[in-house]
Amino acid sequence: MGYNPKDHYFKKAKEQNFAARSVFKLEEIDQRLKIIHPHNKILDLGASPGSWSQYCSKKVGPQGRILGVDLTAINLKLPNAHFVQADLRDMNLDKVFIEHGFNEPFDVVLSDMAPKTTGIRLTDQVRSFELCELALNVARQFLKKDGHFVCKLFHSDDFTVLRDQIKKEFNRFEAIKPDSTRKISKEIFLVGIKKL
Repeated sequence: MGYNPKDHYFKKAKEQNFAARSVFKLEEIDQRLKIIHPHNKILDLGASPGSWSQYCSKKVGPQGRILGVDLTAINLKLPNAHFVQADLRDMNLDKVFIEHGFNEPFDVVLSDMAPKTTGIRLTDQVRSFELCELALNVARQFLKKDGHFVCKLFHSDDFTVLRDQIKKEFNRFEAIKPDSTRKISKEIFLVGIKKL
């Protein structure tokens, strides 16, 4: 069975009007670990094309709020979400929160950030690790106590470094490879439950 870009999850996402098949990864993580709730305030890093924000928008309801950040513009209209096109490394998040009426801390910090892949496995893994560290630093600053954190990593030897950091700062750590992740993919999702 080769790589099929238009697989079952691709078609399911289209049918359900989601921007991308990656929505099912977050849905599976949430169904397993119950991390997204009504009224939550969520920071969605690497939000483009927006399917994670779409999922969160439904889950948090009209009282919840989402702020999505990505290098790429997100052309979605959601009643409870704001999107910012920027490089997280160059942003003053405090200023962005004030501009968009968000007062941190957030209930959940999500990161589906991925590097522009080079095809050189080691380079891609190192860049993915750096993005996870960036997301974790954002969670350290802006995630509330008992809040939850999810980030995507291209699996590598650095996995243990991130695992140990998350274990130190959260009540519980989980590593999940959702069913909707392509079999050939090296993606794994690291989850911190209940920030200490």
